[in-house]
Amino acid sequence: MNTPNASTAPLSDEQKTEHIKRVVLQAGADLRARHPWLMHQDAIGAGIMAFALLGMIASGVLYVQGHIAWWVCVPVTALFASLIHELEHDLIHLMYFRKTPWANNLMLGLGWLARASTVSPFVRRKLHMHHHKYSGTESDLEERGITNGERWGLRRLLMLGDNMLAVYLRPKTMVKATRAYVRSQNPPTKAAAKAMGKEQLRAYFPLGNIYYLLFHSWVVSHAVLLLAPLLGFDIRLSGALQSALAGLDVFAVVYMLPSLLRTFCLHFVSSNMHYYGDVEAKNVMQQCQVLNVWWMAPFNLFCFNFGSTHAIHHFVVKEPFYIRQLTAHIAHPVMREMGVRFNDIGSFSRANRRTQKAPAAPLLAN
Repeated sequence: MNTPNASTAPLSDEQKTEHIKRVVLQAGADLRARHPWLMHQDAIGAGIMAFALLGMIASGVLYVQGHIAWWVCVPVTALFASLIHELEHDLIHLMYFRKTPWANNLMLGLGWLARASTVSPFVRRKLHMHHHKYSGTESDLEERGITNGERWGLRRLLMLGDNMLAVYLRPKTMVKATRAYVRSQNPPTKAAAKAMGKEQLRAYFPLGNIYYLLFHSWVVSHAVLLLAPLLGFDIRLSGALQSALAGLDVFAVVYMLPSLLRTFCLHFVSSNMHYYGDVEAKNVMQQCQVLNVWWMAPFNLFCFNFGSTHAIHHFVVKEPFYIRQLTAHIAHPVMREMGVRFNDIGSFSRANRRTQKAPAAPLLAN
C-alpha cells in the first residue's frame, strides 16, 4: 500500500481529486487527438456489443457441435460477457447513444439478455448513480448487494457468485441497507419509499427470476443425484426428466456457468476494491483502491481488468472503459502521487474498511 507524497500533504482531498481529474481528462483528450477514430463513440460501443454477443453465441455453438470442450466454452463465454458488463456500465452513464434513448435502451436490454444473473440495468441505473454519490456508506445498496463490507468466511464466498444467496443469507443486512438507501433519497416520503420498494421487487424481473430458477434447479438436481446413492436411495429419472436435465446441462455450460464465473470474479474484485464503513460521503479519494497485484490477474481477467481501472472511473466518470484501459499508465502515477491506495490487501481482513477493524459477523446466518 502506498502512502501520500509529502509534497501533496497540504492539498485537501477535493484538490487532489480535481488534480487527478485534470490529468486523466487531458490524457483522454490527447489520445483522441492522436487517434481520431476514437471520437466515434456510439459506433465503437455498438461494435463491441455485436462482437461480444456473436462471440458468446459462437462459443456456445462450437460446444454444442462438439468442437470445443466445456472447460473451453465456459471461460471463453465469460470473457465475452465481461465486455458486455463494461458496456452496460458505460450505457448506464449514457456514454453511448445519449441523443437516441431507444438505442441506448436496446443495448441495455441486449446486455441484460446476455447476462440475466444481474440486476436489471433499468433498475441498476438509479442504484449506480447513488453509488457514486454515497460510495462506501450504509446506503450504498449496489455495493452492499455484492458483499462489500462483509467479513470474509464461507458465507461471503457463497454469496459472491449468486445474487440471490447474497440476499437469502443476510436478510437483515439487506433490509437495513435498503432502508438506508430509501432514507437517503430526497425527499424520503412514504410514497417514495413505496415506489422504491416496488422498484426493488422488479430488480430481477423477469430475466433474473427465470435464470435463478433454472440455475438453482440445476444445482439441486445434481446435488440430489450425487448424494442419493451415498445415502442409500436409488433415484431413477423418467425419460422426460432425463431430457430436461440434459438440456439444463447444456444451458449450464453455454450460459449459466460462464455467468457464475464472471459474476464471482467481478464481485470479488469490485467488493474488495471499494471501501466501506469509514468513508466520507462524496469523498472520491476515500472510495476506492487500485487492485492490480499479480495474483489478482485471474480475477481481473474475467471482469476486463476492473480492479486496475475502475478507480479511475470514480474520478472521471465520462470516459468509456476502453479509454480507461488505454490511459491507465498515465492515470495510475498521478493517483498514486495524490495518495490513492494501491493493493491495500489489509482491507480484506478489515472487511473493506479503510482503517477501522470490522465488526464480528456470523458464519451463515444474519
